[in-house]
Amino acid sequence: MNISQIYILIAIAVLLIIAVLLFFVKKNKKEKRFTPLAGSSLAFVIAGILFGDENRMIGYSLMAIGIIIAVLDIIIIKKGKKKQK
Repeated sequence: MNISQIYILIAIAVLLIIAVLLFFVKKNKKEKRFTPLAGSSLAFVIAGILFGDENRMIGYSLMAIGIIIAVLDIIIIKKGKKKQK
């Protein structure tokens, strides 16, 4: 295993620990679920990280698509909140 793979494994482990902690801490609070766009943007970013070692252009492209989708999701949510007011 090279050093970049070790960093990726450490990052994934830290994210899993944070997810588990948030799952147990937020039991009594109102749930905020991922929108389909947020889930797909997360999937694109993770795919970009995973495929970035083999071909950087594909990895960066997938991450860019994920970021664009996330920004679009944020804009849509903000517009929806303004209409509710």
